[in-house]
Amino acid sequence: MEHILRYTKEAADFNEALPIGNGRIGGMVYGRVLRETVGLNEDSVWSGGMRNRVNPDAQEGLAEVRELLRHGDIPAAEKTAFEKMQGINPNCRHYMPLGDLGIDFFYFMENTSAIGNIETDGYERKLDISEAVSYVEYKAGDVTYRREYFISAPGNVLAVHVSADKPGKINLDAGIDGRDDEYDDNRPCADNMIMITGGTGSADGIFFAAVLSGSCSGGSLRTVGKKLRIREADSATLYVSARTSFYECDRGGADPLDKSFETKAIADVRAALGKEYESLKAEHIADYRKLYDRVRLDLCGEDRQSLTTDERLERFKDETNRDNGLMELYFNFGRYLMISGSRTGTQPLNLQGIWNKDMKPAWGSKYTVNINTEMNYWPAESCNLSECHEPLFELLGRVCKNGRKMAKEMYGIDKGFVCHHNTDIWGDAAPVDEWIPATIWPMSGAWLALHVYQHYEYTQDTEFLAKNYYLLKEAAEFFTEFLIPDEEGRLITSPSVSPENTYKTDRGVTGCLCMGPSMDSQIITVLFEAVIKSAAILDKDEEFASKLSEMLKKIPAPEIGKYGQIKEWAVDYDEVEPGHRHISQLFALHPADLITPAKTPELAKAAKATLERRLSHGGGHTGWSRAWIANMWARLYESDMVYENLHKLLGLSTNRNMFDNHPPFQIDGNFGGTSAIAEALLQCTGGEIILLPALPSQWKDGSVCGLKAKGNVSIDISWKDGKLTQARLASAAGGDYRIRYGGETRNVTLGGGSVFLWT
Repeated sequence: MEHILRYTKEAADFNEALPIGNGRIGGMVYGRVLRETVGLNEDSVWSGGMRNRVNPDAQEGLAEVRELLRHGDIPAAEKTAFEKMQGINPNCRHYMPLGDLGIDFFYFMENTSAIGNIETDGYERKLDISEAVSYVEYKAGDVTYRREYFISAPGNVLAVHVSADKPGKINLDAGIDGRDDEYDDNRPCADNMIMITGGTGSADGIFFAAVLSGSCSGGSLRTVGKKLRIREADSATLYVSARTSFYECDRGGADPLDKSFETKAIADVRAALGKEYESLKAEHIADYRKLYDRVRLDLCGEDRQSLTTDERLERFKDETNRDNGLMELYFNFGRYLMISGSRTGTQPLNLQGIWNKDMKPAWGSKYTVNINTEMNYWPAESCNLSECHEPLFELLGRVCKNGRKMAKEMYGIDKGFVCHHNTDIWGDAAPVDEWIPATIWPMSGAWLALHVYQHYEYTQDTEFLAKNYYLLKEAAEFFTEFLIPDEEGRLITSPSVSPENTYKTDRGVTGCLCMGPSMDSQIITVLFEAVIKSAAILDKDEEFASKLSEMLKKIPAPEIGKYGQIKEWAVDYDEVEPGHRHISQLFALHPADLITPAKTPELAKAAKATLERRLSHGGGHTGWSRAWIANMWARLYESDMVYENLHKLLGLSTNRNMFDNHPPFQIDGNFGGTSAIAEALLQCTGGEIILLPALPSQWKDGSVCGLKAKGNVSIDISWKDGKLTQARLASAAGGDYRIRYGGETRNVTLGGGSVFLWT
């Protein structure tokens, strides 16, 4: 089984650097011999505080836009919407880097101020994702140097350990720098510590502190200006901690007088200095492996580990190249990123996880919640990482709080909450950007709330459901008031969009704003059903559940259009861009299961036609879109198409460090690809647990252990010559399960802790 990303050259740029993280602190390791860089992030370093962006003319605009849409005046509706419904300031906050840890290495020194040219032998840079440690090793002169990098969750620090096979050969200067807005302070705070402090803008913005310290065996360590200097050491370890006011102020506005985050940053480093390095490393690995070791995938690929990872990815550009081990590594890398980027008590994964180098990154590196943030968490439950899902629910709580205000002030609705297509660390719920294809889309709160019920389905944690039920209920309450009847008496959204797509009417008019796009109705259907089920489980809100049941009868179901496809809009418009990256009308296929080959064969056929039409016009050209397509083919049991799209995802949309390439880098494609591999091996749809539903023929032999199914079931599967040999199902909760493989279905009742074998 493959767990190593390996390279024989320094990283030339961010897309070749290797990510490390503990959920809250992130680092990008470049592995440079002379002037090393570790790009630093902390997940709550966002630009400024909460903004009040509600447009005071929104309710007036809502009435006008609805009337214009009803009469088919699309241009006027869009003009009015962007005058009266757009946020007063179009942007919410964006994610920012903490800075760079820079380390200058001195090898052949006549004095301590110059770095000479250096030739190396045997250079190797790697990331071991089985232990979450990055390594760099090389020989300079007659000395072999080795570096180790990791970020400890229990220790709250980044550690960089440098050693040599000869004594007294470690000479370095280290410091933190690199933010465009500079730091408020960057100076020694103790004999062996540098503290960097700063703020991210606005009076109620986020303030941060990072502390750099270290220790050495032999030699000397001192501060010089804003640098830490180590000379003639046998080995040395650098530690970096980071804390912010966001965590210290209960996720609210900062108190300029409260410097407790600085005190905690110092305390984190002091605690690390009080431990032996090997002890800190062992603690980190043990903590990480509690999560990582839960799942094991073996696709029985040829041993190609003599090749570097970038060489293997380059070979994948050839569609005939097969490297099952690389797909296995990609799957494991996705789980690694989840554990390293989203842990209990941290912030959820944004567009770049927690790894961002730019002060003003693409799309703000925000939470784009018209698919990208949700996609980040698709593998959380199926890949047995439920704890990593938790940060999303905390953010959703903040979205709900702000979304109540948005529902009332923007839409005149006193119950429930609403959120549009982006949010930030504060849970901003107002329309974002000035972009007609995306801005006025009131569905994100509903989609995010579905993750609450999904978490319950997998964990069977009734206490969790009871605590977070309000998120589901309030998301539904908004739509009980927002939906309006169309000419046929069906309940639809208005105004809205089919995310980021543009249609063309039969009169040649192009537009985005519309009434009742298909995705909206599908999300609302799944949301109402989840609330009804949750209310029954918790024995509450019977009257409200009954109301939703009646409304469900009027929510439009997926329909088949003139090309045999699933209609994207209520009217069967043509797309301006038939190969568009979003395939929103297939939400019903994945991540929902309103469409399945077994229960809705005609709709499944239309879903296939939709995918074929998109792909024939160049669809799947972005990494995350290709990943979503692979998941959809898995739901249609089209194993060859699953493999083809995964192959293209790695060959055409994956950077050398295995980060997804939109372009630029977006992490959602990594998680979508990981999810697609899991979906090919195990699905939970239509009330069934389905074994090997879309196993590619290229994965002839293999096994997977530890995947999770709904009902809190852990599943191990093995196969040979493309056929199931054994499946082991262990139920923690107990219950009745319907299990299917091929054409055979078995109904099984298990007690808590019992095991069922399918042979």
